[in-house]
Amino acid sequence: MTVGYLGPQGSYSGLAALTFKKDAVLREYINFPGLFKGLSKGECDYIAVPIENTLNGGVLQNIDLLQTTPDVIAVKECVVKIDHRLATLKGADIKGIKRIYSHQQALAQCGEYIARRFPEAQLIATTSTAASYALIKDKTEAGIVGAHTRCEGFELSGENIADEKLNFTHFLLVQRGDISSVKSSEKIFFSATCNHKPGELLDLLALIREMNMTKIESRPIKSRPGEYRFFIEIEGDISDKNTIQVLKKVEAAAHSFKLLGCY
Repeated sequence: MTVGYLGPQGSYSGLAALTFKKDAVLREYINFPGLFKGLSKGECDYIAVPIENTLNGGVLQNIDLLQTTPDVIAVKECVVKIDHRLATLKGADIKGIKRIYSHQQALAQCGEYIARRFPEAQLIATTSTAASYALIKDKTEAGIVGAHTRCEGFELSGENIADEKLNFTHFLLVQRGDISSVKSSEKIFFSATCNHKPGELLDLLALIREMNMTKIESRPIKSRPGEYRFFIEIEGDISDKNTIQVLKKVEAAAHSFKLLGCY
């Protein structure tokens, strides 16, 4: 069993992949489009993708990729605690740090700390937090990495440097196929569009009024400026006949509908 993730080794996506499938063979990819393409081509059995962060909200690129990639579905979810540490070469004096590498979200999540401690430092975005290690060449450079990572020759700060210490990322495990492979679920994730008329969204949401809606998010429809696709997560068991009936009503009433996950 192979699980694809956004590399390199030590990334939060890699940690999520092992949380989903602890005995899996991991295959790293350099970006999220490549991750979904690898799944579609059969290079891996599953992929672990971040879908939402408690500080930054939805990971919009992955929401779009889940929508546009055919014949894939999310089948599990997990939440990973984000613990950012400053990584420097051993013996480095942090007062001399001039460049800081990390994923753009990590740089943003540690913005106050960076501004206070390194107001003159150049911030350089990387593909993932773990990718920072390979870029640190001298003692004037640092990276922001996960506390779960360790790399020979480097030291990590003793404390979480994020501005908000309670920071979590919601990951989905995505596989090829459809709901036929899912026997039961606690949550259902789908997208829908409705006619661009007053009350249309309200009428659509009324169809799920008996179910607990845990999330709703909108994304612009690229081909139709001013119109939006809604991404909705509800509590529900896909094996339950009543739940299936509700979904069929939503699909019939919506202008477009796609089931994205049952987990």
